[in-house]
Amino acid sequence: MSERIFNFSAGPAVMPEPVLKEAQRDIWAFRDTGIGIMEHSHRGGAFDDVIAETEADCRALAGIPDSYKILFLFGGASLQFAMLPANLLPDDGIADYVDTGAWSQKAIQEAGYYGKVHVAASSKAANYTYIPQASEIHWSERPVYAHFTSNNTIFGSQWKTEPEPPGGAWLACDASSDIFSKPIDVTKYGVVYAGAQKNLGPAGVTLVIIREDLCEPPVRELPTMLRYRIHAEQGSLYNTPSTFGIYLMGRVFKWIQAGGGLAAMAQRNEEKAALLYDYLDGEAFYGTPVRHHARSLMNVVFRTPSEALDKKFVSEATKAGLDGLKGHRSVGGMRASIYNAFPRAGCEALVRFMKDFAAKNG
Repeated sequence: MSERIFNFSAGPAVMPEPVLKEAQRDIWAFRDTGIGIMEHSHRGGAFDDVIAETEADCRALAGIPDSYKILFLFGGASLQFAMLPANLLPDDGIADYVDTGAWSQKAIQEAGYYGKVHVAASSKAANYTYIPQASEIHWSERPVYAHFTSNNTIFGSQWKTEPEPPGGAWLACDASSDIFSKPIDVTKYGVVYAGAQKNLGPAGVTLVIIREDLCEPPVRELPTMLRYRIHAEQGSLYNTPSTFGIYLMGRVFKWIQAGGGLAAMAQRNEEKAALLYDYLDGEAFYGTPVRHHARSLMNVVFRTPSEALDKKFVSEATKAGLDGLKGHRSVGGMRASIYNAFPRAGCEALVRFMKDFAAKNG
């Protein structure tokens, strides 16, 4: 069996090794059932225990009150871009969005199919290198909700605290790439959603945390599968869910809790990112375009002096066991994605490689 290398992929991303080892065992035979976890019926007692335990651990980890529903859905954040306004934005309603990157733009586009969209702020003119400050955000008069993307994987920017929505509006967040990387006060939100494949588990399952009063019948007629209320009433079991994905998400919740919870996770993530940013700030060979106040702790983007050297960097890094560092095709450069499960040793290895590469090519 080959040795594991450092996986800087933006997603699907690195998983906690203890969780992978548990999964190896449970794929073969889950607990004392003699049946692998992927083979269990979603209507059976074994999986009933799994989904109940996963929800309970999610609540405990983030302090989620009973007035919120926890849903395990499908389609990633991309489906939530449409599902949220389809359920909750009336034809004559207005939703406010803050545009901080490609995923924000996709969310804005989908919302426009259902109601009016007001872009309250945007960093597009500066190529999304910063997060708008409160003074730059101009909410509409009476929006139904205010939406933001908490971390921008492509451009490497991140909100350090959530924006304050206007009076009467509730806050919605696409937290796909930094969910549970730090403490979160869910009571500030109406809806938080996240694809699992960066911080929570494998691709194929989506976590939706939604305030219970928002799980009323949708504002328009929708297919049954697209109604939040149906999934809330059925405990995410209206149809066959991603059973293996939910199982793995539950194991990740336990791994985070065993490591000290969200506060301890935030400290480790800050320390990992500091290793990279401190080096980048002190080395003229590399540049990082994101303004200091907006730098992501999840996705560190940087460049060498030329595209040719960027390409060489990625190629040689891959050969050195540092995989997934190529930047998104729309922006180029490099991107080190260092989500919750990414080890500190990988950041240390990357800094050593960067030093050596700069010495040889500077």
